[in-house]
Amino acid sequence: MAFFLEALLGGLMAGMLYALVALGFVLIFKASGVFNFAQGAMVLFAALAMARFSEWVPDWLGIEDKFLGNLIAFVLAACIMFVLAWLIERLVLRHLVNQEGVTLLMATLGITYFLDGLGQTIFGSDIYKIDVGMPKDPIFLFDSVFPGGVLVNLEDVYAACIAALLVVVLSLFFQKTGTGRALRAVADDHQAAQSIGIPLNRIWVIVWFVAGITALVAGIIWGSKMGVQFSLTTVALRALPVIILGGLTSVPGAIIGGLIIGVGEKLSEVYLGPYVGGGIEIWFAYVLALVFLLFRPQGLFGEKIIDRV
Repeated sequence: MAFFLEALLGGLMAGMLYALVALGFVLIFKASGVFNFAQGAMVLFAALAMARFSEWVPDWLGIEDKFLGNLIAFVLAACIMFVLAWLIERLVLRHLVNQEGVTLLMATLGITYFLDGLGQTIFGSDIYKIDVGMPKDPIFLFDSVFPGGVLVNLEDVYAACIAALLVVVLSLFFQKTGTGRALRAVADDHQAAQSIGIPLNRIWVIVWFVAGITALVAGIIWGSKMGVQFSLTTVALRALPVIILGGLTSVPGAIIGGLIIGVGEKLSEVYLGPYVGGGIEIWFAYVLALVFLLFRPQGLFGEKIIDRV
């Protein structure tokens, strides 16, 4: 039982991190109706900015307090993501208003490769460390219930709590604020939103900035766990099955989908891996996503689209 709980908790923690990355896809799609392939590159770019600023700021300002140095580095990285959002809107999106979805999709592919190159040009291409003070030593829980207790990684717990808090904040932002409602209106129809006075350009800057902050938080967490390196862009690929399960337009769906994928990967690797030769954790999420595409393509919480003729 203790082993099962360890696998279950590990899956839940990983699922929250998957959900955090998937949120970036959902945010962009809700506001522009385009699938943002650049989200993985944004995670890498933001993580590189945070890692390098956390190294440079103490030297620039003579700061010895590690927390203050990380805080300033985070603010600078967030400013970089805002400038990036503004440039994407000014140079790309405003010229593609009301274009076909495939046109916007190809634009995000171009942004992906541009950010990959730009990030390594500015910040370097080595493996960098992000240390924001999250504890890395595991602890044992429920010693009195299970012999030896249940092994839990504290870093994963902290990361999951941060991801959950950000998810709650974003959900409230979309549901309770005027800007959040405007974002949903823009996603439904660009021309109709403009006709009632919603500033499309400003909305797109806001949503890309929010997606950038989400990418920054995800980059910090993943960078803290495995270092900031080029392979960090592949984290976005792990989030694709999450949004297929949860639905491209649902913030709660990203959470539920992430938890299902995280738990499914861990439990299948532990209990089914010995019978199929291992490696099931790599492809389990994609097979599950394929099943959903066949029988429920809109996902668990996505909106079902009906075209009337």
